[in-house]
Amino acid sequence: MRLSWRIGRIAGIGIYVHATYLLILAWIAIQEYVLGVRAVAGAMLYLFTLFSIVVLHELGHALTARRFGVQTRYIVLLPIGGVAGLERMPRNPRQELLVAIAGPAVNVALALVLFIAVWLTGPLPTLSIYDFDVLSSLRGFVYQFVFVNLVLALFNMLPAFPMDGGRVLRALLAMRMSSYARATGIAAWIGRLLALLLGAAGLYEFRNPFWVLIALFVWIAARSEAAAVQSS
Repeated sequence: MRLSWRIGRIAGIGIYVHATYLLILAWIAIQEYVLGVRAVAGAMLYLFTLFSIVVLHELGHALTARRFGVQTRYIVLLPIGGVAGLERMPRNPRQELLVAIAGPAVNVALALVLFIAVWLTGPLPTLSIYDFDVLSSLRGFVYQFVFVNLVLALFNMLPAFPMDGGRVLRALLAMRMSSYARATGIAAWIGRLLALLLGAAGLYEFRNPFWVLIALFVWIAARSEAAAVQSS
């Protein structure tokens, strides 16, 4: 993996962190430093927890794929999320559906477990998304990740490559079509349409360049997926 460092192995799969993710960590640490060392520590713990959740999400894909004889070369953490480097996606639509949905299913299961843990230990705390001061309220910190997991699951189920929802959509289409390439083409077209909507929302509604970057990434991924299937 270029510009990536391996930080460990889980279930025989190398876990890598990309250099750009380390830049994000440094930027957030600098932003929080004006609030003190306690704020920096809380932010780093928050990001480390988020990192762990993303790894578990990708392991859901990897271990489900392994059941169908597909190995995973690596899992790499990027600023936009994690990527499981599967040797290939199963061409059986039902298997691809299970592999694709496994990651979001992990997030939903984690959200449920964390919610029950908080609910059983007292009143539900007030949600504060931007409060990194974990030392002030451990239950509040845990409660945040109920919603973080739900947001990750919903975001990943958007029907566009490279999100899991794009692969779920392709698998569902392939179950009803004789051509896998045609199913990929339709899913890629829907992904490009969604990319245009995200880009327009980022430019005109939210005026947020990050949305535009996500839209560009989705557009390129949709085209690449369609081209890869056509050439195989």
